[in-house]
Amino acid sequence: MIPPLERQALTAGPYRLTPLAQGDARDLLALFSDPAVAEFMDINPLVNFSEAREIVDWARDMAAGNRGLRWAIRRADDPRLIGTVGFNSLELERGRRGEVAYDLERAHWGRGVMSEILPYVMAFGFETLGLHRLEAMVTVGNIRSCKLLERQGFTLEGRLRDHAYWKGRFWDQLIYGRLAD
Repeated sequence: MIPPLERQALTAGPYRLTPLAQGDARDLLALFSDPAVAEFMDINPLVNFSEAREIVDWARDMAAGNRGLRWAIRRADDPRLIGTVGFNSLELERGRRGEVAYDLERAHWGRGVMSEILPYVMAFGFETLGLHRLEAMVTVGNIRSCKLLERQGFTLEGRLRDHAYWKGRFWDQLIYGRLAD
């Protein structure tokens, strides 16, 4: 039995990870209104507060049903959200796997933030949730994400042609996987 996900916070080195909450919507709007942040995502850059609230609602519904968990990333000394990380989906009965996903403010790119956080997220998945497999879907062209996953021990398993549809077109996705040690 896994713990209720909507209450699961995590300390990840100098970062605090807390489940997304309605109070995060304003910072989330700032994060996802940046076209560079949203470039490889399945959303257009956000333009209004209600869009950010919808994302928070999605994350909260997922956590309440133990179907996924999305944390707000904050530095321990700063209450402002600088990104999100977590599991966009969890399969706990038929596969013991979770899909890892993340995003980060552009000002924090290249500073090792995700390299610091992902080991804690992976440990939570493998140890707390009892997952056997972690997956990550990366839109073709997102080289930074590919390199991050490879540094974290994920293996490129294949390319799914025209796997996703958003922003008016089909997108190839790369699937990365990592098994529990």
